[in-house]
Amino acid sequence: MAGVDSEEIELTTGRSEAVVDLTRTAAEFLQRHDARDGLLNMWVPHATAGLAVIETGAGSDTDLLTALRELLPGDGRWTHRHGSPGHGRDHVLPALISPSLSVPVLDGHLALGTWQSLCLVDTNVDNPVRTVRLSFLPG
Repeated sequence: MAGVDSEEIELTTGRSEAVVDLTRTAAEFLQRHDARDGLLNMWVPHATAGLAVIETGAGSDTDLLTALRELLPGDGRWTHRHGSPGHGRDHVLPALISPSLSVPVLDGHLALGTWQSLCLVDTNVDNPVRTVRLSFLPG
């Protein structure tokens, strides 16, 4: 059995909340590693970001950020208080938006539905640089 191909990418999300589509990045990773059948795992090694499968470009990404602001208000209620006001909410985010996800890979292609995209969800305005690890596990 072949070994695991893995690499880290670094991206800048800026100083505002963001949903960043990584689908093309993931597909290019699979292509670089000549992936066929197996499993793509994505991992965010941060305590304040997560990964989601969601439709992008039609407003769902904006709706997700709106829902997170309603569910996790950026106010002074949080015990975790370092950083910008309300930053404690960012540390709760990975309990709701997982820091990892796995997607089947079939014949070198992500087995996603028509409108599904792989996205980084980042509400932490204090840390504009993020790392994502992509790993392909051949099957």
